[in-house]
Amino acid sequence: MGTSYELVVEIVQRIEGVRQRNREQTSRDKRFRYSGGISGAPSRGRVEITPANITAYINSIPMLNGTNFKSWKKNLNIVLGVMDLDLALKVDSPPPLTYKSTSNENRKMERWERLNRMCMMIMKKAIPKIFRGTMSNKVKTAKRFMAEIENVFVKSEKAEIHTLLKSLISMRYQGKGNIREYIIQIFHLASKLKALKLDLSGDLLVHLILISLPPQFSQFKMSYTCQKETWFLNEIISHCVQEEDRLKVKKIESVHLAAMPKNKRKHKKIKNKEVADTATQKK
Repeated sequence: MGTSYELVVEIVQRIEGVRQRNREQTSRDKRFRYSGGISGAPSRGRVEITPANITAYINSIPMLNGTNFKSWKKNLNIVLGVMDLDLALKVDSPPPLTYKSTSNENRKMERWERLNRMCMMIMKKAIPKIFRGTMSNKVKTAKRFMAEIENVFVKSEKAEIHTLLKSLISMRYQGKGNIREYIIQIFHLASKLKALKLDLSGDLLVHLILISLPPQFSQFKMSYTCQKETWFLNEIISHCVQEEDRLKVKKIESVHLAAMPKNKRKHKKIKNKEVADTATQKK
């Protein structure tokens, strides 16, 4: 999406004005140093700012939607900070000017108003037109504009938390042999909730995982509730994978046993009993 020519030109003029003041300050420092005084702050190397660079900076801000407010705000703050345009987001407007205002106060007000105007232009460019229409026309400062946007998206975050929690609580393992991916998916939902400032403890997640397992894991769940240790992510995955493998082997053995003729099945049971008795006697 292209950046308006007016916005780019105004930003270039702003940056060039800052550079001009820096050059004047450097010149004064040199004259002061040659006269035997103490030099001012050392000049710093600056990246060349061009309309193309400014366009790239502004277009790097993602378009705001219902799910990306945090990344949108982060990118916006980075761009405004790099371009030295974020003053109006940090500082309230200076006191209104009067006939007694000094030239320095006039310059401060002029600078703040210019930065505020550019902040508002950049922010509005990164917001869909349909959303801009919901904002009050009385909002004239970038700081207040950002606060209005945050108020809207705090409500969206609550709705997202509700959806994520509902998904997490309703999840059930279907026993299709991919229990590792299933548990990772649960922890992924938990990490999304944590990013929304709802942190679920590891112990609670382990219990949610065990509750969601099918009835064939009953013995496994009982063994966990009877022990004192608490499992972490890697441990719950490892134990569940082992239990699922054990259940697979048991199921295969049951199928083979059911397919055997009755006489062979009886012979196999006797043989297994003899093996077990021999092992007991050796002990």
